[in-house]
Amino acid sequence: MKKTVLGAVLAALVGLAGAPAKSDTVKVAWSGITEELFQTFIVSEGLRALGYKVDEPTQVQIQLAHVSIGNGDLTLYAAHWDPLHQKFRQEAGGEAKLMPVGRLSSNSLQGYLIDKKTADATGIRYLDELADPAKAKLFDIDGNGKADLYGCESGWGCERVIEHQLTAYGLRKTVEHKQGGYFAIIPDAIERIKAGKPTLYYTWTPLWLSGVLRPGKEVVWLNVKKTSLPDNRTGNTMVEGLGNLGFVVNHQRVIASTPWLKANPKARKFLELVAVPIGDINAQNLLVNKGEKSDRQIKGHAKAWIAKNKAQWDKWLAAAKAAK
Repeated sequence: MKKTVLGAVLAALVGLAGAPAKSDTVKVAWSGITEELFQTFIVSEGLRALGYKVDEPTQVQIQLAHVSIGNGDLTLYAAHWDPLHQKFRQEAGGEAKLMPVGRLSSNSLQGYLIDKKTADATGIRYLDELADPAKAKLFDIDGNGKADLYGCESGWGCERVIEHQLTAYGLRKTVEHKQGGYFAIIPDAIERIKAGKPTLYYTWTPLWLSGVLRPGKEVVWLNVKKTSLPDNRTGNTMVEGLGNLGFVVNHQRVIASTPWLKANPKARKFLELVAVPIGDINAQNLLVNKGEKSDRQIKGHAKAWIAKNKAQWDKWLAAAKAAK
């Protein structure tokens, strides 16, 4: 059973947390997003194969996961988005306390999409076109004249980019950022698009959603004419075949306690090597969307993936065991 972090995180927030996790015990952070458990269980299985005792994932909000790792209450988090979560790791103590290793999943995308029906009818292709009140009103759901954007859940990091861009692209008067539990609000967007209604939403890959609302089929990505990111951040926001999505292309990495990584070269080597193709994550996420979302089922997905990739898996483990 997954655990939740309470006292340890509160202590960490006021700088009262205790000693780092023991080297032979791994305490894994998990954000509560079911779609992240697949990668989390794959990493956990690898560490167990190396002889570590790996606790069941501890559920904690993403930013606090970084704080807890920096303070030594938790060992690692297997869904650190780089560079999206860069500020979180800086605020949690930087590389002296926690650092990302390897590249668990490459080329994760984020951005804004609208239904293809509206895109074809209006020719809307750029987010900043919604500064036009007439175009924005097409996506108005609550009747206030503004486009309703199904957006990013608070605390995930993506909300900071969206909020910055609403100002940077002059959209404050015409677009409203709808926030809440992402997986609670996005089914409404799906139903609207299925019903043929104009819909504007944010999403990312890998995620099952792009298998339900398929870019180029039911929906299209919006572009931005000029990249603008918070904190004077820069990075590659161009995606071949899709254009400028406005969000930096990210890599999902494992972020772990720096002292623990230094004390455990075998674990560090494994985390540097393990990689899951984004297509495999998307396929597993579709199984979750279809109802296979219990811990037992997702652990089964992880073990099936390991078995399918056993030759590569064994090479990773062998290299890890040889690490000094």
